[in-house]
Amino acid sequence: MDKPYSVLIQDSGETFACDGSRNLLRAMEALGRRGIPVGCRGGGCGVCKVRVTAGDFQAGKMSRACVSEEEEKAGVVLACKLFPASDLALEVVGGMRKTVCSSRR
Repeated sequence: MDKPYSVLIQDSGETFACDGSRNLLRAMEALGRRGIPVGCRGGGCGVCKVRVTAGDFQAGKMSRACVSEEEEKAGVVLACKLFPASDLALEVVGGMRKTVCSSRR
């Protein structure tokens, strides 16, 4: 297992751990929060869209219908295809926003 990195959800102030071998969506699901919407888990639906505002990461292949090249250059990726390479800070911009951002204020 890789070193666990700290991930800050700026919208809620919540932090959680995610190692570099696990995608961010799986780590968010492991928090046990009910109602985190997930779709295809394969980079094709766009439900788990986030914007990384700080930190380094690797991103797998995502549908261009969900994330344009311009968005990806601006740090917008799908959590199901996001693997941290350092501590991260992010904003939720996809379909998870309502659930993730209202759960822990």
